[in-house]
Amino acid sequence: MSGLRVTDGNRLAELTAPDGSGLLGDLRALLEQLGSGDAAVERPRPAMPASFAALRQFLDTYKREILIKHEWPAIYRAYNHGARNECNELIAFDESIARERGDAPFADASRRIGQFQLKRLAPLRGERVLTRYMAAVDEGRAHGWHTLVYGLTLAVYSLPARQGLMHYAQQILRGYLESAAHSFSVSEDDTRTALEELLADLPRELEKVLKPV
Repeated sequence: MSGLRVTDGNRLAELTAPDGSGLLGDLRALLEQLGSGDAAVERPRPAMPASFAALRQFLDTYKREILIKHEWPAIYRAYNHGARNECNELIAFDESIARERGDAPFADASRRIGQFQLKRLAPLRGERVLTRYMAAVDEGRAHGWHTLVYGLTLAVYSLPARQGLMHYAQQILRGYLESAAHSFSVSEDDTRTALEELLADLPRELEKVLKPV
């Protein structure tokens, strides 16, 4: 690494810009595509779950089936490859995701969001693993999945993996829940309670992800 050291984790806030234009803000579009049931069609306003209860169920399914099973492990593995300057391994992992999940409903959105965020990291080209991964994406040898870009970002900025993974989950779930809740007659207390319930088991599940790799 070239010296971007962070000890207090404050840079995590930079991953979500105030206007929602940061990586985690952009990822709400991915959740909206999942919620629409048709990620292949571009829609200004993807179909919203029919009720707040349906929204809550959708987010719980996303958390269990996508966040915990696929996104967190991918982020953490990319983080470790980035921290160790293992670019060949990172590119190989990128390709394995394409083989295993390249036809998933959100694959196109994941690539699009990840590649957009890689461009934002261009000023950090002094980071060898980042430079080589960017080149691989530009040359079509890698896809630039959003999870890998997020993990690589944590590594490049020397951010703690545990804090980064929790921040990822909290910001996406909170952002989409609060945004979508405006479509229903739901109080702030009910929205907060729903979020607390969604987050309750995440610390325990995170321990299962944070194993030596």
